[in-house]
Amino acid sequence: MSKRTWALIAATIVSIIYGMSFTIAKDVMPLYIKPFGFILIRVFGATLLFWAISFFGPKEKIDKKDFPRIIAAALFGVALNMLTFFKGLSYTSPISGAVIMVTTPMIVLILSAIIMKERMLKRKVFGIILGLIGTGFLILYGKSVGNATNASLGNLLVFINAVSYGFYLIIVKKLMDKYNAFTFVKWIYTFGLLMVIPFGYNEFQEIEWQNIPTIILWDIVFVVVFTTFVTYLFNLISMRELKPTTVAVFIYLQPLFATIFAISLGKDELNLVKISAAILIFAGVYLVTQKKSVQ
Repeated sequence: MSKRTWALIAATIVSIIYGMSFTIAKDVMPLYIKPFGFILIRVFGATLLFWAISFFGPKEKIDKKDFPRIIAAALFGVALNMLTFFKGLSYTSPISGAVIMVTTPMIVLILSAIIMKERMLKRKVFGIILGLIGTGFLILYGKSVGNATNASLGNLLVFINAVSYGFYLIIVKKLMDKYNAFTFVKWIYTFGLLMVIPFGYNEFQEIEWQNIPTIILWDIVFVVVFTTFVTYLFNLISMRELKPTTVAVFIYLQPLFATIFAISLGKDELNLVKISAAILIFAGVYLVTQKKSVQ
């Protein structure tokens, strides 16, 4: 199996985990843990795991000149990305937040064309738009609309999250080309943890651990180990072989897998709209991930 195929599999697994996490994380927040407090737990737990696993990786030394890029990756890929997304969802409705979130591939495509001078292939642009249409249908007609306490602010924060993640995918690409993932990801999360602590410390202190059921504790473990630690590792694996625009389009699969997971738990039902949306999404991802002359 080629490295590119492994990268595509890794990106798909990331989408499956994120899709499951929508349901799992909702069981935890905000009843047992508030958003920023939960993010602090995620980042702290993942930081410990990345440092632990780094001892088994290759021994590489990071050039001092690369630390500004690592700090930027921590800002856009960990702190700003997570904080704005969770806070935004607390203000806006899930439907609005999800629609804005899936604009990330389009944002990455534009940023890649501007910053990395990546060619905007017609096939890739069409695939991204096709996936966007499918995801839009799935979100708009496949889920119920939730309440929004401050939709304008919430939508703005979610959009900032989408732009932030787009910058992260581009920033981290050069690090992937130079170092092994185990060498720098621990530093990304260490700096990210320092950035998150001021926002999440108070909410973390409010957690009443004695009142949290065992099943919720396992949900927290899943979010730390799989949603944070495993997904970032797999994302970095996919980033080594794929362009940022290709990795970003897998975001379209997240609402699809979230729906499949919800259906499997009996919390959702399959209908023609969801089937049609799934076909559009898979068609869009197929067009973007097809390798012609370049990936």
